[in-house]
Amino acid sequence: MTSSSNSSSAVRSSAKHAAERIQQHLPPSNPASLSSSSLNLPSKTSIAASINHSPRPKERPSSTASSVSAASPSTRRSGTPVHRSQSKDFDEDNDPGRVRVSVRVRPRNGEELKSDADFADLVELQPEIKRLKLRKNNWNSESYRFDEVFTDTASQKRVYEGVAKPVVEGVLSGYNGTIMAYGQTGTGKTYTVGKIGKDDAAERGIMVRALEDILASASSASSVSVEISYLQLYMETIQDLLAPEKSNISINEDGKTGEVSVPGATLVNIQDLDHFFQVLQVGETNRHAANTKMNTESSRSHAILTVYVRRAMNEKAETGTKSPKPESLGDKGIPRVRKSKLLIVDLAGSERINKSGTDGHLIEEAKFINLSLTSLGKCINALAEGSSHIPTRDSKLTRLLRDSFGGSARTSLIITIGPSARYHAETTSTIMFGQRAMKIVNMVKLKEEFDYESLCRKLETQVDHLTAEVERQTKLRNSEKQELEKRLRECENTFAEAEKNAARSKFLEKENARLELRMKELLKDLEMQKDQCDLMRDKATQLEMNLKNTKQQQLESSGYKEKLADASKVYEKKIEDLVQRVEDEQARSTNAEHQLNEMKNILSNQQKSIHDQEMGNYQYQREFAEATYTYESKIAELQKKLEDEHARSNSAEEQLRQMKSIISDRQVLSQENEETNELKKKLEELSQMYESTVDELQTVKLDYDDLLHQKEKLGEEVRDMKERLLLEEKQRKEMESELSKLKKNLRESETVVEDKRVKEDLPKGPSESGALPGSQRSHGLKKSLSGQRATMARLCEEVGVQKILHLIKSEDLEVQIQAVKVVANLAAEESNQVKIVEEGGVEALLTLVQSSQNSTILRVASGAIANLAMNEKSQDLIMNKGGAQLLAKMVTKTDDPQTLRMVAGALANLCGNEKFLKLLKEEEGIKGLLTMAQSGNIDIIAQVARGMANFAKCETREIMQGRRKGRSLLLEEGSLEWLTSNSHIESASTQRHIELALCHLAQNEANAIDFKRTGSVTEIVRISVESSRDDIRSLAKKILRSNPHFSS
Repeated sequence: MTSSSNSSSAVRSSAKHAAERIQQHLPPSNPASLSSSSLNLPSKTSIAASINHSPRPKERPSSTASSVSAASPSTRRSGTPVHRSQSKDFDEDNDPGRVRVSVRVRPRNGEELKSDADFADLVELQPEIKRLKLRKNNWNSESYRFDEVFTDTASQKRVYEGVAKPVVEGVLSGYNGTIMAYGQTGTGKTYTVGKIGKDDAAERGIMVRALEDILASASSASSVSVEISYLQLYMETIQDLLAPEKSNISINEDGKTGEVSVPGATLVNIQDLDHFFQVLQVGETNRHAANTKMNTESSRSHAILTVYVRRAMNEKAETGTKSPKPESLGDKGIPRVRKSKLLIVDLAGSERINKSGTDGHLIEEAKFINLSLTSLGKCINALAEGSSHIPTRDSKLTRLLRDSFGGSARTSLIITIGPSARYHAETTSTIMFGQRAMKIVNMVKLKEEFDYESLCRKLETQVDHLTAEVERQTKLRNSEKQELEKRLRECENTFAEAEKNAARSKFLEKENARLELRMKELLKDLEMQKDQCDLMRDKATQLEMNLKNTKQQQLESSGYKEKLADASKVYEKKIEDLVQRVEDEQARSTNAEHQLNEMKNILSNQQKSIHDQEMGNYQYQREFAEATYTYESKIAELQKKLEDEHARSNSAEEQLRQMKSIISDRQVLSQENEETNELKKKLEELSQMYESTVDELQTVKLDYDDLLHQKEKLGEEVRDMKERLLLEEKQRKEMESELSKLKKNLRESETVVEDKRVKEDLPKGPSESGALPGSQRSHGLKKSLSGQRATMARLCEEVGVQKILHLIKSEDLEVQIQAVKVVANLAAEESNQVKIVEEGGVEALLTLVQSSQNSTILRVASGAIANLAMNEKSQDLIMNKGGAQLLAKMVTKTDDPQTLRMVAGALANLCGNEKFLKLLKEEEGIKGLLTMAQSGNIDIIAQVARGMANFAKCETREIMQGRRKGRSLLLEEGSLEWLTSNSHIESASTQRHIELALCHLAQNEANAIDFKRTGSVTEIVRISVESSRDDIRSLAKKILRSNPHFSS
């Protein structure tokens, strides 16, 4: 106890120091990742109990797991070895612990060559890319990837080198290994694994070739010993094939290490290959076998060959490890030995009673075989799914293989299948078994003691693993960080835009405040201008009053002037009259003076006579005196009048001077009028400025109102944007939850289908053995389909078709792909098609096909459209939305064979509707089918042939019913030449569709000229003789008899 505790404490301290040294060399960014828990170190002495396996270890180990693990009970393995396996993606080919799965297809036997001559193989092998395609129907298949794919021509040597040789090399290096064959009865498992081939070395199976390599390695090293045991598990009892008297051997499990052993088995030390041949021949003789319909030598038990290899480490091994120091005891060390075990398991084949034709005791044997294989399948499922409980105790087979699946052995599984389509369910179950097994990862361990250097190597390996994990996590975090940064940038851009809008609103507010100040200043200026305007208005009013007075004065002055002018004219006339009168009076006075002079002369002359006659002339003198007085008074009056006229002329001149002064005053008033006009102009300008200022003020008010409205609008947009972001976040979470529900439901549906298939493989008992094979197959198919329908119905109820269709529009590509896959699965059921159509699924799928560039989405969406195209209502929607033209254009959009096959299937379904024949021709649907046929893909050609047959059949029906006449629409696109050139295709179903299309086209007499031109009449004659279908031959003969163009 003291030595063990000291050694455990030394191991712990050494591990601690090693971890500290390693921690110094790691990046300082994540120091917490180097804790003992993150290094995955076991407690106490179990540190050295496990180490990751490399195919050829290049450094010598120096301690043994068994001796160290025995030092502490904490390393005891639990009853369920869950902690030793992990479910990983089987694409990680570099993981040596993953179960490697290969597939081999046997050639067709004589019975299959006769019965399946007209049918294509169920599987299509692609060994160069390590893939296998399983046909589901004529136009649909699924592809699976394996580690190796062997055709029916692969040699035994190639199979051994690809499947078993890496495991054998690992066994020679000290690792446990398992090689197992699984498959349906009669598919070549025993031939692959247990064929002895003593006379023909090329026919030797994996058992003989493995022992041959092990013995070759043992012959070069004297310290290597090889022992074998050969057991069979028959009806849940373990029997020794090398000692038949030993039956019902028990299985023991080590309570400390958890290792399973069969102590009662006979161990034989093998010396050479001939010795092994003898021992193997004895075991094969004692093994149970029987003759069934599917195999003349059907194995009725599981055979397990166990090879024990023991190698002492006192010399260099061929595997490349360094030679340790010689064995010694005490201080020089403990002897080091490598022990490894190889299990070669030949499982009995799973079978169905109605196909194998077993009865009596063979039925009981088949029951136990299928039960043990079912238990093995459950364990594989649990390990692949990472279940917390592995049901290894349900069968002795699973207990014996406990270390092979989920344990520490390196396991290689080869599954064998047949090519016939009659065993579709069995082949599918076998392939799915292999696919699940590929997900199992074993913790491969080397059985040797380890020193501290080995512990450091283990820690370095774990550190490398953790470093890789840290790098992976860092990359993952970086990707997430980039995604978050991208989202953050988007949010920042959004908020920056919002901030810009806010800044703009602030700027607008400042501008608004500035405009308000400006408006106040303008209002002040306007008030001042208003005061000035009031002053100017008062002044203008005064000027207007002055102007009115001036105008009135002008009017008065003008009236006065007119009066003055009239008076002047009157006076001038009077003056002229007076002058004229004065001149007349002067003339008269001159005449009077002249008369007076004459009279004086007369008087002087007559004075003497007058004097003489004074008395007589007295009266005459008196009259003369009166006349003179009169004349003198008149002259005085005239002189007075002249003075008056002179005064009047002086007053007129004074008035004229006054008028001139008035006119000068009027000129001054005109100048004042000009100033008034200028003031009026200024007043008008001021009024215009006032009006423009008022308009500008109103414009500013309107701008201010607009700014306030824009501010409110921006605020509403910011709030709407925040609400939209919150809503999108909520929708994203809802979509993620719905996506998780969808994935969970899909996994549940797959599990239900697999459970149905496994249960279907179990026999129903003697009471049901007499039932018809067809009824049993249909019953199993109905159960499987009912399980799928129930799953899809539950999916529709929980999530809803509308939400699933809404997920198709998601921006997340992964969500979009998963949603399209669910819609495609739902569209496969007729009951769901109506819901999908009513919820707008057809429009969503057509839009997705038109806009998406993702190949997976195009393929799955095309398949969903093909499923919906089988429904008449869906066909109407597809054609009305231009679906035929969109599908026809897919030829130029993608060259993926799977997608084109789906598109061709959808067009072929549309060709089966009489309403759309002409529309399909106009929208180039027929041309698209012929273009897709040029790809050369067999599946695409099969769908094209089916579409041609549907089109020709509908067209012939219309002609027979008198609804159509004339030459066929198919002939306008060159379909007849294509049908004639491909009428000898290998696929029986495709050939049948082509023959039907030719026969339907030949029924139309308007096509006779084209048939003669292309030589298709010869094909009709050939079909009437060589066709594999009686109805097609009869139809061809009827055409040749009824058509006069062909009979001639």
